[in-house]
Amino acid sequence: MYYAQMTSPVGTLIFAGAEKGCVEAISFANGKQPMVVPMGASVEEDNFKEARRQISEYFEGERKAFDFPMRLISSGFRKRILECLYKIPFGETISYKALGASIGNPKAARAVGGAVGSNPLPIVIPCHRVLATGGGIGGFGGGLAAKRTLLGIEGVEVA
Repeated sequence: MYYAQMTSPVGTLIFAGAEKGCVEAISFANGKQPMVVPMGASVEEDNFKEARRQISEYFEGERKAFDFPMRLISSGFRKRILECLYKIPFGETISYKALGASIGNPKAARAVGGAVGSNPLPIVIPCHRVLATGGGIGGFGGGLAAKRTLLGIEGVEVA
């Protein structure tokens, strides 16, 4: 595995992938379930350089979508949810219930929440754009302060 880190407005982000340059996971170092870089693993400055550049541009307000090499490792229901998440436009939000309805299962809000919470590529697959029904902030693996920051970058205000 290849690893890289970057400092961001939402704390340290950790990138990982089996191929050099192809991101398979992004983790918030201070999040609920931070990725643990194995002892002795190579955390090199050149790893995932393009991904880190594009994420930096997002935080600077210069980028709304990402096109760096990445691979989504997921299947079934979760993969369908993550693919729907990827299509949520910059600056727009959706509820867990509406996301479930978009795949033909409006009563699956809890399962949708689990799939959203398992997102291996946060920020890129914009799980921060999913809010509770009624507009509440809901949850976020990177922490609610990080979610508010990401939504703020996109001009979305939440209660």
